[in-house]
Amino acid sequence: MEAKESKINKTKYAYEVIRTRILDGTYTQGQRIIIDQIAKEVGSSHIPVREALRQLEADQLIKYEQNIGAVVRSINDNVYKESLELLAVLEGYATAESTPYITPDDLQELTSINEQLREVVQNYELQRFGELNQMFHMAIYKRCPNQLLVQDITKVWQRLDSVRNGGISFYPSRAPQSITEHETLLSMIAENKPPYEIEAFARGHKLNTLHAFKNKS
Repeated sequence: MEAKESKINKTKYAYEVIRTRILDGTYTQGQRIIIDQIAKEVGSSHIPVREALRQLEADQLIKYEQNIGAVVRSINDNVYKESLELLAVLEGYATAESTPYITPDDLQELTSINEQLREVVQNYELQRFGELNQMFHMAIYKRCPNQLLVQDITKVWQRLDSVRNGGISFYPSRAPQSITEHETLLSMIAENKPPYEIEAFARGHKLNTLHAFKNKS
């Protein structure tokens, strides 16, 4: 039993090491993942590293190429657009599902985060904007009764983060509009608007990001 738990822990550690390096840009798109090197770093055999790579392949962060092995996945504009379309559906539903469980304290927290977003936009802190924007939406999804849905959303977010680190940039003119849409969404939640209206608005909120990307505005 102890040996099995140790293997699981080493797999998890290897997974986190590789995933973090992909998402922070240490490993660039197309870069080969050298199993022997990772195994030495995490102090394990090759088996936990290979299992970690299988998980990362399922997350669509790496892929296997013939005669090369595991490489960091390159995601083109089309996959980026498809990921945003998928998020529009998932986040719209997750927001609607979360709404009945959001408390006045939650609304106060969300309002505070949105005000911080306004401040960082004024200071042109683009990376911080992305962090706070995800914090805003996760503050909603923590009330979602379907946590498998939230896990799927998080995985797509991580994939998009790797794309941004690979060169797809932020579109500044979208930021103020996004903050205003957050305010509208919070008003709808506070006013107990029907779930289908909230779902449609949240879906449109994400699709507006897609439209901004297409227009490169």
